[in-house]
Amino acid sequence: MSGVPSRRVFMGTLAALSLAGCATLPTLSTPEPDETWPELEPLLSVTPGREALAIRVRSQGCAAKADFVFRVDRKRGRAVVAFARRRLETCRGPKGEATLAFSYAELGLSARDRIVVANPITP
Repeated sequence: MSGVPSRRVFMGTLAALSLAGCATLPTLSTPEPDETWPELEPLLSVTPGREALAIRVRSQGCAAKADFVFRVDRKRGRAVVAFARRRLETCRGPKGEATLAFSYAELGLSARDRIVVANPITP
């Protein structure tokens, strides 16, 4: 049995590698001048998570994920993502912010992607 790892060692190594892969998050990169569009919806923040990219937007109180569309363009080894409102908010709730999460799968992205968000960020 010398030189051959046991099943327990193999399973422990496999589990460690699996957990390491789960901790991988996409990288948010700084946009180049030709990768931004100031006419797009200004975002308050963009946060990469394990499963999704979360955007924070200003809201009249009823902003929903269904109110937004996105586009992903691949250029120079980066995924350039742009978000736009599908329709204006017409509700009259308390003004504030909304956080909307878009899964990497629905965006067509993976944890290895270098992501650039084309929207202006205005804190």
